[in-house]
Amino acid sequence: MKLSMNEATVLERSSLDKDLELCEKYNYDYIEIRTMDCLPDYLKKHSIDDLAEFFQTHRVKPLAFNTLCYFNNRKPEDYKKILEELKYMCEVGNKIGCNTVITVPTVDLKKVTCSQIRKSAIKCLSEMADLAADYDMRLSMEFIGHQAASINTFWQAYSIIKEIDKKNLGITLDCFHFHGMASRIEDLEKADGNKIFIVHLNDTEDFRAGVLLDEDRVWPGDGCIKLGKIFHALKKIDWKEDIVSLELFRPEYYRMDPDDVYRIGKEKSMAVIDKIDMIEKGWI
Repeated sequence: MKLSMNEATVLERSSLDKDLELCEKYNYDYIEIRTMDCLPDYLKKHSIDDLAEFFQTHRVKPLAFNTLCYFNNRKPEDYKKILEELKYMCEVGNKIGCNTVITVPTVDLKKVTCSQIRKSAIKCLSEMADLAADYDMRLSMEFIGHQAASINTFWQAYSIIKEIDKKNLGITLDCFHFHGMASRIEDLEKADGNKIFIVHLNDTEDFRAGVLLDEDRVWPGDGCIKLGKIFHALKKIDWKEDIVSLELFRPEYYRMDPDDVYRIGKEKSMAVIDKIDMIEKGWI
């Protein structure tokens, strides 16, 4: 299994330049590029061509753009901006060799029915997937495991994706979000593994479902998420991507030297990955 770093893990004391350097130093295979801050900051001193050249000449490769935020149940003028942002990501992706855009659902909707959320999500994701397809790009929808999120469980997200049924539209399964609203392993086992585009690796403190916040994330293996069960289910449904991306938003990790975060993140992630691989091969 290959390992990626999501830039959110070292957000406050790093940069895209630094993250690329540390990915190379600690032999990460991929990087998830933050499009709301890290990429624009990088482009103040560099060009897209510079970034493309880096990926052409170095080991680490781009896994996905993270994140196209809050696509559903928006005002027409706001949704138009979402489509413009998606088009820009697709254009940049074509230049640097990044073929996936992650998008997340709207949060804090007030008095919007479940049917209205589903109807909007189906319409928007279908249109967005068609736009991405024009650039040979994939769109990966990440459900958010919190009560405030309009799409907050695996099955809610998956059923929407399946109804739309477009080849380039899939799911981002974040282990923290899967645990956060008590998504069910049984539902994951019913899914099509080809529809799981991105997997975020993380763990969490043992607060009850529905109240977990991003700040509660901890190193993989240091929390209460049954990671082995999630990955066993992924293997069972013939998930083929075989890449996990470390994504943490822990305030105390932000205060650490980014070099230490990359080093510890690699050690903690590989310990979990190696154990899962050994179990799957029947070695332990």
